[in-house]
Amino acid sequence: MSRGILTINAGSSSIKFALFPLARPISPAAEVSGQIDGIGTAATKMVAKNQAGERIADQMLAGQQVNHAQAFDALLKWFTASHADWEIVAVGHRVVHGGDLYSSPTIIDAQVLGNLAGFVPLAPLHQPHNVAGIEALQALLPKVPQVACFDTAFHRSQPPVAQLFGLPRWVTAEGIKRYGFHGLSYEYIARALPQYSTRAEGRVVVAHLGNGASMAAMVGRKCLGTTLGFSTIDGLMMGTRCGNLDPGVVLHLMETKGLSVKDMTKMLYKESGLLGVSGISQDMRTLLASDKPEAQEAVDLFCYRIVRELGSLAAAAGGLDALVFTGGIGEHAAEVRRRVCLQSEWLGIRLNAEANARHDLHIGAGNSSVDVLVIPTNEEWMMAHHAQTLLAL
Repeated sequence: MSRGILTINAGSSSIKFALFPLARPISPAAEVSGQIDGIGTAATKMVAKNQAGERIADQMLAGQQVNHAQAFDALLKWFTASHADWEIVAVGHRVVHGGDLYSSPTIIDAQVLGNLAGFVPLAPLHQPHNVAGIEALQALLPKVPQVACFDTAFHRSQPPVAQLFGLPRWVTAEGIKRYGFHGLSYEYIARALPQYSTRAEGRVVVAHLGNGASMAAMVGRKCLGTTLGFSTIDGLMMGTRCGNLDPGVVLHLMETKGLSVKDMTKMLYKESGLLGVSGISQDMRTLLASDKPEAQEAVDLFCYRIVRELGSLAAAAGGLDALVFTGGIGEHAAEVRRRVCLQSEWLGIRLNAEANARHDLHIGAGNSSVDVLVIPTNEEWMMAHHAQTLLAL
């Protein structure tokens, strides 16, 4: 009987999953990985691949309006049938918000689960689904230990001043401050970077660029500052999220257009970013292939915001020794990397155009005073590693 650690990333309409064979150390390659999409609709679909990347499942889930509990039930039934010789010995969950209570992975019990539910007001679009995933797996695998891995935890090392807003003290006391997110991705890069750069302990900026995007500055592989703050719509422009925005714009629209909180939430999270600016798509590949000026403007703004934040984070770190691109866009959009590097040459960055076009690991030119790297992130492995370590498996 093979033993494995299951990792879960539960969103509002999807569940990403992966199973890692229990070993020391755990292999970065999952035995099986996949995703269930369309939860809450009449078209819920599960796709899974094996370690070789071959598709081993591609099926619609039966039933109307499939919820999270039903989706998890279908996942485990499929897994039991297709991997009968495997035993799940632990589950690692990505949890978006750990609040002030959690700065490291935590074994989930009734008290912890209650605390996580209490953080729902801090991340209302993400936390409820993380909690629902935990509850569903607890019901289906009651004897299997579950571990919460927090997206905010990595950023708890930020200096206190970097976590503050210029708001009244009573507001800060309510937990309104800069938390930062994408922490599992940054933690993985911080862990992997010494393998690829002699400057890993220096002043490093990591650009996690995807449909959700952010950047973080590290010194000694600890976070000094990050672009995401209280919510997941701060900082960089993203696929459908606005990024940094003058709060006066929100007040103006609510007052002059009569927009409600629900209206503004939909606009800022779902209708803005690359999709809103271009009016075409949230997919960077589509925009880069388009000859429409609106598409070009969206790409220009995306890159401009990265360049602006790179300068800010380099200032916070006191300079720049290495720049790392990761995430779907960071790993695959050579044109975005090219634009960012060319506009940041004042920091000592020099790009090797051929290496960048090939998506090499090292894309800096020989005369670059800054290491420039492309490192694929692996949040799923990070969760499996945390579960193994915490449970001493």
